[in-house]
Amino acid sequence: MANCKTDCTERPLSLVFEKLGGVVGRHPCVFLLLPLIVAAALGAGFIFLQDGKAKDIEDQFTPVNGHAKSERKIVVKHFPQSKEFSEFRLASEGTYASLIITGLQRENILNEAAFSEIIDLDRQVKSISTGNTFEKLCAKTKGRCMSNAILDFINYNATEIVSSNMTYPMNNGMFLGITIGGVELNNSKLISAKAVRLFYFLDEKTTNGSSDWLDGFLKLLSNYTEQKTSCKVHVSYFTSISRQNEFETNSDSIIPLFSVTYILAITIAVLSCLRLDCVRTKVWVAMFGVVSAGMSVLASFGLLLFCGMPFAMTVETAPFLILGIGVDDMFIMISCWQKTEVNKAVEIRLAETYKEAGVSIAITTLTDVLAFYIGLMTPFRSVQSFCMYTSTALLFCYIFNITFFGACLALNGRREKDNRHWLTCMKVPEATGDDGGCCVGGAYDKNTHKEFEMPVNSFFKNYYGPFLTRVWVKTLVCLIYAGYLGVSIYGCFKMQEGLDVKNLATDGSYVGSYYDKEDEFFSAFGPNVMLVIKDDKFQYWNSTARESLDLCLKSFQNLTMADSGISPISWLNEYMKFGQNPGVNLDSKMQFKSNLTVFLNQSGFSQDVNFTNNQIHASRMFIQTMNIRTSIDEKNMLNAFRETAENCGKLQTPVDLIVYHPTFIYFDQFAVIISNTIQNLVVATCAMLVISLLLIPNPLCSLWVTFSIASVIVGVAGFMALWDVSLDAVSMIILVICIGFSVDFSAHISYAFVSSEKSSANEKAMDAINKLGYPIIQGAVSTIAGVVVLSAAKSYIFRTFFKIMFLVILFGAVHGIVFIPVFLSFLGTCSNSNEKNKPNLPEPSETTEWRVKAVVIQNVWCSDPDCP
Repeated sequence: MANCKTDCTERPLSLVFEKLGGVVGRHPCVFLLLPLIVAAALGAGFIFLQDGKAKDIEDQFTPVNGHAKSERKIVVKHFPQSKEFSEFRLASEGTYASLIITGLQRENILNEAAFSEIIDLDRQVKSISTGNTFEKLCAKTKGRCMSNAILDFINYNATEIVSSNMTYPMNNGMFLGITIGGVELNNSKLISAKAVRLFYFLDEKTTNGSSDWLDGFLKLLSNYTEQKTSCKVHVSYFTSISRQNEFETNSDSIIPLFSVTYILAITIAVLSCLRLDCVRTKVWVAMFGVVSAGMSVLASFGLLLFCGMPFAMTVETAPFLILGIGVDDMFIMISCWQKTEVNKAVEIRLAETYKEAGVSIAITTLTDVLAFYIGLMTPFRSVQSFCMYTSTALLFCYIFNITFFGACLALNGRREKDNRHWLTCMKVPEATGDDGGCCVGGAYDKNTHKEFEMPVNSFFKNYYGPFLTRVWVKTLVCLIYAGYLGVSIYGCFKMQEGLDVKNLATDGSYVGSYYDKEDEFFSAFGPNVMLVIKDDKFQYWNSTARESLDLCLKSFQNLTMADSGISPISWLNEYMKFGQNPGVNLDSKMQFKSNLTVFLNQSGFSQDVNFTNNQIHASRMFIQTMNIRTSIDEKNMLNAFRETAENCGKLQTPVDLIVYHPTFIYFDQFAVIISNTIQNLVVATCAMLVISLLLIPNPLCSLWVTFSIASVIVGVAGFMALWDVSLDAVSMIILVICIGFSVDFSAHISYAFVSSEKSSANEKAMDAINKLGYPIIQGAVSTIAGVVVLSAAKSYIFRTFFKIMFLVILFGAVHGIVFIPVFLSFLGTCSNSNEKNKPNLPEPSETTEWRVKAVVIQNVWCSDPDCP
């Protein structure tokens, strides 16, 4: 039944590939030129690359349907931007420039010399003119540009900073928490500070000239330390366009690396296929195998750019991955070609190669592409874009391998058939042994009529396989696996979540320096969170409703991340104080509404209440947060505020409100990253289980494949956490990818074990290792070589891609050639059921023995990628 199942799924496909191989072998020039024409035509789509680049950080690295985005729509709808600027009332981050000034030796910066330089720097910034002055572009309140509280407090006189008696964080009604950092206090009195931060906000409505002014700001500050030969302070700077600028230029650091990768891939491919025999060596075939992978990137990317598919920055890592996978498929086809008889016609040899390698490559392509398409389910556009481009490139890689590369293999076969030199194509005398040389070549095994076995294959057959099946080695492997699993699980509990936006900048960037200073000195206070009461039916004049609202506000104030020492900014509390005036009764609906407009205009709360047509459509209040230092703090704050808001809606008098801050747009990734990663992993694992059940004629061994997938995922997740890699949109991509690669390694080794004709479990394990050991190493090395140069990139995203891919390939390969063979050797139940009923045949002669083995390889084994 098991063999029937295998034959039913594989035999029709093998026959199709066999016929295709024959056609390619007879007409190699057609299959060589046609893919070249297709790749060149589709590659023209690269003219749309600049227009197709997805440059919006928010769009690419935040959830598509994040709660904060819908909450922002509510805020924008009810509280449109006012002419009177207020920083913490912004629905976006705003348009601004910022400075963080610290002492050179991190000493107290509240001294006259430092502030003299700060005031001078402030003057230079306000003097920047790029067609428009700061005075014309600045965000204004009551007709004046927004200023910095600390400089206002000392009246721009540096000598007053020494004698000033400031309290912290509130000083005469001014909040200094985001202005002064690294403070030392004595009963709220400010004694010393290590950093001062200044903001320069521009009016968002005056978009013309703002970008030029910000560029002028960056130019001024980049040259500031050179201009000042006797600086007393260190300055870090940032603008609202800095992060976007860095993001857009990030790819520049990776472009030179691709040429290095291409050369490295060609070198590894050539060395892996190099022989001393000047006829049998596969130098040109190896080089064209790399070219085939490059063509797949050209054609697939061009096609999707023609179709208008956004090109995210994450896609720039895909060519490195495709190059490694394409070279891996090339090794499989060359391996199968080398197992054919050299004296047969080229088209027959290629037909046999396709019959054996075609199904194998199709299965590995199917698993990888399926893993990527499952990644399209994620709510991050950067992930969706990467998965679409990579899966399409893998399909083209497969198509070009069985057309273009097959044609190259056929043409090379014709050269070998005529016993011509690999470089000069001149005929050379036939070699008599396996040593070959520069003047003779074309040697092959006279008994098997096949090319001589590679020395590495002999190592796995004669040394590694027997060594791995020894009892003490199995015991050691089990102990190593237990340690691996323990460390992995420990690492999983140490995992951080979310993509820190500062990691979108390149190493050594001024953006990174600014964020580091911000984390160090200004993390004591978090965002000022907006509480929006969106219920237009809420009765603010009703004492019961107000009590319910007060209870709700106290719930927010009692949160550990809320600063209980700073009262909420509440228009209603101030209005109730106003209602204590004689003749005013705010419990009356009519009086509440009739006095509201006057109060809002006088008190400065007009931006906090949407009061039109004598109805309050929405209102907002603000809660100051504190000690938001890590991504875990950000996640906990977001969850706590949203949970508290939900509980407010369950009070006896419900308060229907939402919580919002512009940074919540990025914090939303915490709400979906784990659930979506688990969802994708579960769906992909189930899909791979189905595929492995079709591939491997033994359900128990298919479960071993699933176990291997889970084991690799746990290992990659755990070790990436220990390698300072967070679970974010980038790492989530690779975790899904690792499922496909796990199948590539574990499914084939399991299938080789099941299909082996050997009698004992140890012999089956050795047979599987003999067939798969070298190809697994080749595939692992080629894939790692494809991404290894990313480790030298100056970008966190590209380095993260390398780190996780390295872990995926390393752990996948170790499972394939170490753990899985040993674990399978413990199971006699995974043997072929027909073994017991096999008739006793007479011992074959030496000549017939290789033929029997060839039939076994052809009919039973070669759904496997190695065909050795």
